[in-house]
Amino acid sequence: MIDTIEDAKEGTDVTLFLVDACDEGIKSYNKKILDGIKKEKNSKILVINKVDLVKKETLLNLMKQYSEECDFDAIIPISALKDDNVDRLIKEIVKLLPEGPKYYDENEFTDQTERQLVEEIVREKCLRLLDEEVPHGIFVEVIQMKKRPRKKLYDIEVNIYCEKKSHKGIIIGKNGTTLKRIGERAREDIEEMIDANVNLQLWVKVKEGWRDDSNKLKEFFK
Repeated sequence: MIDTIEDAKEGTDVTLFLVDACDEGIKSYNKKILDGIKKEKNSKILVINKVDLVKKETLLNLMKQYSEECDFDAIIPISALKDDNVDRLIKEIVKLLPEGPKYYDENEFTDQTERQLVEEIVREKCLRLLDEEVPHGIFVEVIQMKKRPRKKLYDIEVNIYCEKKSHKGIIIGKNGTTLKRIGERAREDIEEMIDANVNLQLWVKVKEGWRDDSNKLKEFFK
């Protein structure tokens, strides 16, 4: 566990050390972690959780012990269960984070393409509307996304691949009702995302065992 912590510390700007308010003093395993944290040059926050379970005197004593051991930039007592003081913790983290370079324009909210976002939207609707076992064997691929000339309308064709013929029937549903619901809900979200009308066509195809076939995985994720 200590090795995992050491690896995770590299490249971090702020270290959060989470401890239990119910602890009677600094536990030996926390002392070992604390010894490593003290050597760090980055900002440090001690987060004491479950403060709703202890008396004020107990909490103050624990805070005093930790502050004597390490020079924390902040000590934040919280109750994650009751969402008490969590907002203060977030503000403290933001305050301590250094300002970094701007990697994207201000109007960009993702590094994914519109085609990838459409695939994610369709996959999300499948997850919500299908039986639990089916979505895990599904791959969604946009095969066409074309804007009609001089019209605020996109023609989008999407393949939904599944592993079994029985799954294909489940995805389509009786008289196509399930696939229709997936399409309707996906279309609404896509139209909102691209701010245009969408003609969405969904096709369901079977590719048995695609998750275990390296060639098919390369084909899908090329």
